[in-house]
This record gives sequence, C-alpha cells and structure tokens, in this order.
Amino acid sequence: MSARLCLGVASLLALGAMGCSLGQGEGEVKSDALVAKDCWFDAYDLRPDFFAAVPYRSTLQMRVQRGTDLQEVSDGLAVLVEDVGKVREELLGKPLDVTLSPGVLPPGSDFPAPPPEDQPAIHVALYLQRSCHNQNVILYAVDGSVTFHSLFSGDPNEAEAAEKYTDAEFDVWMGDPRDAPVDAPANEIPKELQSRVTGFFRFYFERGQPGQPFP
Repeated sequence: MSARLCLGVASLLALGAMGCSLGQGEGEVKSDALVAKDCWFDAYDLRPDFFAAVPYRSTLQMRVQRGTDLQEVSDGLAVLVEDVGKVREELLGKPLDVTLSPGVLPPGSDFPAPPPEDQPAIHVALYLQRSCHNQNVILYAVDGSVTFHSLFSGDPNEAEAAEKYTDAEFDVWMGDPRDAPVDAPANEIPKELQSRVTGFFRFYFERGQPGQPFP
C-alpha cells in the first residue's frame, strides 16, 4: 500500500484517539457481488453489531462493524461526514454524493477525485481486515450516495436523546483506488472491479469508554 493510500486510510479511520463513543444499534451492509482482489468475489453480508461515533470539531466519523475487536482484525464500514452542521440544517433526507478523501490516491497518480458540489464531503470505506487479513483490503466508495434522515449533533455532551440519533441509508459503488489506470483520477476504477454495496445504520451516540479503542 502506498504512503498516499495509507494517508487516506488514516484520515478516514484513525480519528479515534481524539475520543470515542460506543453504542448498540441496528444496520445492514450487503453486496450481491463484492469484488476484492485475491480475496473475495461473492455475495457479502457484514451483519454489523457494533456502532460507534467520533465527533471532532465539525466532522463526525462513524464505524459500523462486526464485533468489537480492533479495526485491524475486523470487517466494518467507516463513514466520515466533514460538515455535520450543514447536513443537519439543510440536507437531511437528501441523497449526498460520496467522494474519495483527497489523501486516497493510487500509486503514480496526482489526480484526486473532484469534491462534490453544494454539499459537505462524505467519505465511505469498507475494510475487510478479518475476511482478507493477509491482503489488507480496504474498498472506497467512488460513486453513489448516503442519505441521512437524522444525524447526531456532534456535541459529546449532548443531553437530548433525539439529537444523539443517527439514521442513514446508503447505496454506493466501491473499489480499490490502486486499480485505477495510471495517470487517471483515483475514482476511475474499471466498472468490472467495482462493487455495489447497500445498507443502513441507526444508533444513538453513547459517550463512554468503548469496548475496544479505535486505532
């Protein structure tokens, strides 16, 4: 994995050192035909049972995972919202386009994916560190959308239960940016190497020491 690609993973998955939350919830993450090179080419069902959120300034990172182990040995979905306030004030109930993090570039590429227009950036990644533990596989959403029907306020001291609730659904196409052609934007992964992943997650923010801290 290139240094740039590692940077992208870090930006999406490693905010937990700033403070974490752990809560129960419900959700679904499925694909009828998940493509992960040298690891997986079949239907996939995450069956998540671990839901957590990490607020930091105007951003919110969510982790929807199977089991409470560290991310490095687990399968899970990571979602990062870069402007919680704007989503809550203007964009609830509206499909929001996903985009790659600017730090996620395949080797040899200097072309980040263009940011979405008139909305905060939403980044989604599916990590398969349990299913593909020898390959270190992380797939990134390059197309599709996430719709928030409710979104946690981002205030770790929030007292109102309704303001702690997140309810979202997604329908995205995911792939490995390393499969993009040389000198092409990172989101131009060949369609045959992309996977449609759909699902939802609903949970309340719960402040407290998690079962396992985020990496």
